[in-house]
Amino acid sequence: MTRQTIGKFFLSLVLASSALTATIALPAFAEEFAGEPAAAQPTLPQEKLTIQSANGKHEFTVEKATTPRQQQVGEMFRTSLPADQGMIFIWNAPQQSDMWMENTLVPLDIVFIDADDRIQSIEENAVPQSLARISSHGPALATLELQGGLTAKLGICVGDRVDSASLASRNQKPATLASTTTKTH
Repeated sequence: MTRQTIGKFFLSLVLASSALTATIALPAFAEEFAGEPAAAQPTLPQEKLTIQSANGKHEFTVEKATTPRQQQVGEMFRTSLPADQGMIFIWNAPQQSDMWMENTLVPLDIVFIDADDRIQSIEENAVPQSLARISSHGPALATLELQGGLTAKLGICVGDRVDSASLASRNQKPATLASTTTKTH
């Protein structure tokens, strides 16, 4: 083989490899940036979530919306939300959280959770299909969507503690070395 033939061979391998990589990567890329949602998303990975209120412990199974696309679609186009289920949006860092009800067909209670895993505000019975901005009114670590009217029915209110594996993992603090002092006599 000549040097030119070997060069062409390696170039064809590089091009074939690039084409294969693009073919594999494009569907995942396309999913994240597929434009406006047009249908409900499949059930997302789930976890248990507990809210400790003055009148007891309330347990839910929540879907975890973790990717930008999952967070964009949220509960859109779903026709029901059982009372023991919901969806949680965990943000990378505490931030202003603004939600809306576009293409959401059922009323929701939108619960904003602060960095201390406490409820900082609740928007009860958010109106289906509304484009009105629903604000956390300050930095939120997470946003939880529950069936409309459920927080009032269960007595869930601002200040209640929220526990889930996702919240616990977000709030892990690096271990600090305890300083020790030695007394000498």
